[in-house]
Amino acid sequence: MKITIGSDHAGFALKRALIDHLQKSGHQLTDVGTDSTAPVDYPDYAEAVARGVLQGGTERGILICGSGVGASVAANKIPGIRAGLCHDSYSAHQGVEHDNLNVLVLGARVVADELAKDLCTIFFNARFTGEDRHQRRLAKIDAIERRYSIDPAVVHSAIKEKIS
Repeated sequence: MKITIGSDHAGFALKRALIDHLQKSGHQLTDVGTDSTAPVDYPDYAEAVARGVLQGGTERGILICGSGVGASVAANKIPGIRAGLCHDSYSAHQGVEHDNLNVLVLGARVVADELAKDLCTIFFNARFTGEDRHQRRLAKIDAIERRYSIDPAVVHSAIKEKIS
């Protein structure tokens, strides 16, 4: 599977362990950073992983920060991303099967390396069931996303008017 992976500084060590594990498992990875433990901002990497999934030709993404919470919040602001913070095997497969997750979010300070490897395997092996009830719920999520999405052209126009 083609995967985009990214982390902030708190997730850097776990990301390196996962990259090694996933490459040995035959996955093709695009690493969008960070490249050290120097402090960085997780929203930048959440956006980079999301872009990889939406525009970069990868099927799914992995996103890691200290707790996983901030990165999950940031990734889910991007239309088309369904990121799930998973600390257990049930959530890792059920999130894909029912909610069609496309980004697995992990908390490096919460999940040990071996569990993270297992969660990745479970997440990548899971498939969306496509059952009517799940499709209906995803359609409602998409509708909410559309209702609250802001057209960048409208924002740009409003900013321009305020400056004038």
